Amino acid sequence: MYATLDDLKKQLPEDLLIQLTDDAGNGIIDTTVTDNALEAADVEIDGYLGERYALPLSPIPTIINKQAVDVAIYNLYARRQGPPDHWQSRYNNVIRFLEKVVKGDISLGAEDPDAGEADNAEVSSSDRIFSRDTLKGF
Repeated sequence: MYATLDDLKKQLPEDLLIQLTDDAGNGIIDTTVTDNALEAADVEIDGYLGERYALPLSPIPTIINKQAVDVAIYNLYARRQGPPDHWQSRYNNVIRFLEKVVKGDISLGAEDPDAGEADNAEVSSSDRIFSRDTLKGF
């Protein structure tokens, strides 16, 4: 997984995580629900990155961890009343970011498939057909 429950806890207070996950009314975070939200975030992110990167990403870039947290929290809110505006905005930003990564406008770093291509350019050509010597007399 690109993110964990601990990552979610860094972004949301525990009582809010309980509200978003505790369908049974037990007063605790339902880790099955958080795991499902995190897995759905991974699937969504991989849906974009799979066009450009070998999956699963390893090591996981820090930015992808952040994006996975934002998508998972969006998913948790979507189970209830829908996300507040700032979480909707964060989710929209993730999608724009992923679209830019796929286009090659943003790199994930050293594992980027285009990394170093400009430095490794090769030029080849066929043997010369015309030269001063072969054109003498024309």
